[in-house]
Amino acid sequence: MSSTAKTKTSLESLAVAARTHSHSPYSTKKVGAAIEFSDGSIATGCNIENASYGATVCAERVAIWKRLSEPSNSKTKLKIKKIVVAVDEKKPWPPCGMCLQVIAEFAEPKTEIICTNLKGENQTYTFKDLLPQAFKKTFL
Repeated sequence: MSSTAKTKTSLESLAVAARTHSHSPYSTKKVGAAIEFSDGSIATGCNIENASYGATVCAERVAIWKRLSEPSNSKTKLKIKKIVVAVDEKKPWPPCGMCLQVIAEFAEPKTEIICTNLKGENQTYTFKDLLPQAFKKTFL
């Protein structure tokens, strides 16, 4: 894990912008994500809450599903290269456990996950830092 501050990349800017589309009337917590895939494509997402709570979807999963549901010119299976998660909180938030499990399907252990807040404070992790024992298809 490393920490850097005050330097916004374009991926971070996209994640910050994505959070403005959040539908979060219950928690009032707006979260945005921007994900760069191995083919160079980028997808963004925001959290979308639902009164039943169980139907709520986090920004990271929205971005992943959005990209994977679109046609691709890539001949290989898409992998996640880098993820940025943006929140307006005192400290940056990492992806939740459910998002980490979805990310596990498309990430490598070294996939970079940058957690940022609107003040530009970052925490950078590898996927393996956050979910060292991911449940993978090899267990099935």
